[in-house]
Order: sequence, then structure tokens, then C-alpha cells
Amino acid sequence: MLITEYRLELVIQALRAVLPLAHPADAALSHHFRSERTGSGERALIAETVFGILRHRLLLEVACSIDGSPTPRRMALAYWMRFGGYNLRELEPVLKVTEIEWLKQAKGLKLAEQPLSIQAELPDWVVEKLRASMSDEDILATGRAMQQSAPLDLRVNTLRASRDEVLQGLQGEKVEATITPLSPLGIRVRGKPPLNKSPMFEGGKFEVQDEGSQLLGFLLAPKRNEMVVDFCAGAGGKTLLLGAMMNSQGRLYAFDVSEKRLANLKPRLARSGLSNVQPQLIAHEHDQKIKRLAGKIDRVLVDAPCSGLGTLRRNPDLKFRQSPTSVDELNVKQAAILAAAAKLLKVGGRLVYATCSLLSQENQQIVTDFLAAHPNFALIPAGEVLKQQKIALEMGDYLQLLPQVHSTDGFFAAVLERQAA
Repeated sequence: MLITEYRLELVIQALRAVLPLAHPADAALSHHFRSERTGSGERALIAETVFGILRHRLLLEVACSIDGSPTPRRMALAYWMRFGGYNLRELEPVLKVTEIEWLKQAKGLKLAEQPLSIQAELPDWVVEKLRASMSDEDILATGRAMQQSAPLDLRVNTLRASRDEVLQGLQGEKVEATITPLSPLGIRVRGKPPLNKSPMFEGGKFEVQDEGSQLLGFLLAPKRNEMVVDFCAGAGGKTLLLGAMMNSQGRLYAFDVSEKRLANLKPRLARSGLSNVQPQLIAHEHDQKIKRLAGKIDRVLVDAPCSGLGTLRRNPDLKFRQSPTSVDELNVKQAAILAAAAKLLKVGGRLVYATCSLLSQENQQIVTDFLAAHPNFALIPAGEVLKQQKIALEMGDYLQLLPQVHSTDGFFAAVLERQAA
């Protein structure tokens, strides 16, 4: 798209609205579009530039600090020059005379000469925490993978359709799609087609869900007629997966502390055809609704609130909106939620603790501390469970997914079983 003064100004206004990061970037940008009534033609350029800048912000700040400061205008110009596919000649009509020499220097900035945090586009504190479980080489590979945008994955609702049926239907709708390599329910779509308008989506035959997220259901492996709890259900993507795996038989409780998130589950639930789901608003992890189920539940999924650092391909702003303090606060929540959820299980029952974080502080450490305090629980190797589910993925004690290795978001999961007291 041709860069004009008008379009540059629109991008600058959007950056001023988003870059303070007082709110999630996608919400801030949506609010900005509504208030400014930006034309659809410009929206794509603005969104791509804003999120591109968030992905590459650390390097762009270095580039913009050459003979100046990282203003929204400079950030936009530097992004287009280094990552947006524009050359100096194409940008020249909107440049001030003093910006031409600076942009040449910005383009010539050598990434390999920058510190690891800038090469990986991860703040220093994230790099330091990752060093607890990763080499610098792996941190760089992970950081680079997180700078790419995520593919679009779908999960077939087996109550409504088979994977072949959905693949054929997508072909008929001129959507390029292939099966996912790991999840037997997954389909990966090329590009970003408007699938919410697909008759198959409206008919509940598929949902948008990252392949890594789908694997959590196979670790829990709920069976028909069981009592199952999705402890932090959110808008219910995993709830719908578990319900379909149970063939809509038995009872599936979807707990969440957010009324808004549970409200978002309702239309999805209606489309899915599931009749065994009971969404329930709770005040906290010690709510009476939870206590009355103690010792009665076969399987519990705890998709714990976390830093979300495994989802930077989708939410690049999270690395700037989280901090060491916020992670410490999340650790307290994670430990409390896991301990409360564990009380629901029958003897022999299974609990899956999962996060979309890369930090061992939110993952292995929470599980290790829990097991030390609860000798009646045992860790079941995730690799063995996946093998039982006929999923060809080599894993050890834990499920650990990385975008550069598995083409999924960064996920962690541990499978715990309650033994006889």
C-alpha cells in the first residue's frame, strides 16, 4: 500500500493510543478504530504496523535513538524500512530532509551486534528468567519464532462433523487448509480468511483453537459419563473440546471468576450442540460451588492464569505488560488454584495443570512445590499419556511446546494423579 502523509498520520495516532500499553494492544486498537472511524482499507496497514512495531520494539527503539528519540513517527518509519518491505524511495515523499540520513543508518544497523535481549526481542528480565531452563541459543530461537505471526488453527467439533468433512467443506469455500501434524482434531488454515462467516462455523462444526491448546484435552483424556471440571474455563475453548471428547455424556462444569468470559461461552456452547456443560460463575477458588464437589470429580483441567509469554506471536504486547512482580503475584494465584482444584479429585482421578507460559517459575516450580506438599499425588509422564492417546510427540515428564519446534504457541502441562491417601 502506498504510504501517504494521511496514512502516516493515521498510524501515528494509533501508536499514540496503543504504545502506552495501559490496556491490551488488541483492545486498545479496536477502541481506537471505533472512536476514529478509520476506513477498512487503512485498518489493515495500521494493525500490521502497530503489531509489527510491538514484535520488533526493542530493536526499533535502538534504531530510533540514532540522532533522536523513539517517537511514534520514527517507530513507524523505521518499522516500514526494516520489516515492512518499503524502500527509501517509496518512503521519501513523506520524509523530512533530516530523516533520510537517519533512516539509512537505521536500515544499516546490524542485529547480530546487539545484546541477546534485542536479538530475541525479549526484555532483559524475561531473558534472565528463561536462562533457568534454556541455553542462550534456545532463547534466541524462541524469541525469533515469537516474532512471527501465529498460523490459524481450527479444532473440528466431532459431535457435528469429521475432520475430512470439514476439510472438504473448507475446500468448497476456497480456503486452503491441511491437517495439523499433532492433534487428530486439528486443521491449519493458510492466511486469515473470514471463517466466522463460514456456514460450517455457524453450524458448530469447528472452532478456532491453537493445536497446542487442543493437546491439553488429550492429556486430560475425559471419558463418557465422567464428572469433569474445567477450573479456569474462560471463554470455553477447552471446555468445548472436553465436552466433545465426552460425547456430550456425563457432567462437565465450566468454572470461571469472570462473568464476561462465561457470557462469551454461551453462543459457542449453543453452536456446539453440547448438552453436558454447566457454566458456573465463582467468586474465587474456595467458592462453595467448588467445595460441594470435593472428592467427587474424575478429571480436572487447570489452565491457570499466567504471564502468557507463550502467546507472544499473537499478543506481542504481553512481554512489556508483564514484569517480575506480576509473575510473582501470578505464582501465588497459580499455587492456590492448583491446591484448591486438587481437592475435587476422587482417588485415581486425574488433574492437568497447564499454562501458556515459557517460565519454569510458573510451570515446573509450581508443580514441584505442589507435589512436595501433597504426597498423595503423583506425576504421570506426559509422554506416556500422549503415547496412550496415539499422539506421535516425544515428551518426558512434562508437555513443553515451543513455536520453533512444534509450530504451536508455547505451552506447558503436567499430568497429576491422586493416589490412595
